[in-house]
Amino acid sequence: MRALVTGASGFAGRYLVETLRRDGADVLACGGPRDAGGLLPLDLADGASLRAALDLARPDVVFHLAAQTFVPESFASPVATYETNALGTARLLHAIREYAAAGAAMPRLLFTSSAEVYGRREPGEFPLHETLTVEPATPYAASKAAAEAIVMAEARAFGMDVVVARAFNHIGPGQSDRFVVPSLAAQLAAVASGGSPVLLVGNLNAARDFLDVRDVVAAYLALARDATSGEAYNVCSGTPVKVRDVLRDLIAIAGVAVEVREDPQRFRPLDVPVFFGSAEKLRARTGWKPSIPLAHSLHDVYTAARVQASNSPA
Repeated sequence: MRALVTGASGFAGRYLVETLRRDGADVLACGGPRDAGGLLPLDLADGASLRAALDLARPDVVFHLAAQTFVPESFASPVATYETNALGTARLLHAIREYAAAGAAMPRLLFTSSAEVYGRREPGEFPLHETLTVEPATPYAASKAAAEAIVMAEARAFGMDVVVARAFNHIGPGQSDRFVVPSLAAQLAAVASGGSPVLLVGNLNAARDFLDVRDVVAAYLALARDATSGEAYNVCSGTPVKVRDVLRDLIAIAGVAVEVREDPQRFRPLDVPVFFGSAEKLRARTGWKPSIPLAHSLHDVYTAARVQASNSPA
């Protein structure tokens, strides 16, 4: 496989590039204009940059992971989020069509969307299936829903080979501590290193569908190989877990005593009590299923946080 990966410096992107290369793929890993580490600079606002990357990679598959992914940031900067996530995707699709029109084989585009596009749902609608309408309730979700619509319209209008992956909450070592699980792990690691025993938390009663990032990447690869073009697929565990239970398990792994305090700054403007999906469609089409238990993921997340805390200056 020859692959072009946008967003290769991101959380899932790093794991995807590593897995592709381990499997023998020829990978062009692209990051933002300010990313380092041997990545090809790629600007989603610059069509020439996108076309140059395609000409260089000559991909069978384009894995489009580049995005603004932090929901609270989308409330602070909604237009910038729309620009990156929706219009950036549109420009990439246009560049792919130009690339194919010049005589190259049309690559498959795997677009990584988000389960956030489903929005707030009634209890009887869970687990969420791909047959549900999208009802985005945040600027981030709207940007992904708009990008999905653009991707599917390009498939219908121009015959492009596209697949949409709707990923639910994924976790693993290396994720930014702006997200709930690595935030809790980082605070516990700081306590274990002699810091304050006060642990600041948001909504502990929220239940989410957590999946290890390595299983998410395995799903992306399975979809790139076997998915039906023009279809959307949930990437999820199918099991809701309360953040409170995640915290309990992390505290047990850390082996420290803490005082848990609610922090209003850690509550989202819009939050849903329970959110989980069904991966039946993905499993039926590709045979994929999760292989890494949540307990294993949490142990790895805490271990990485502990290493980082140990290496940080006092």
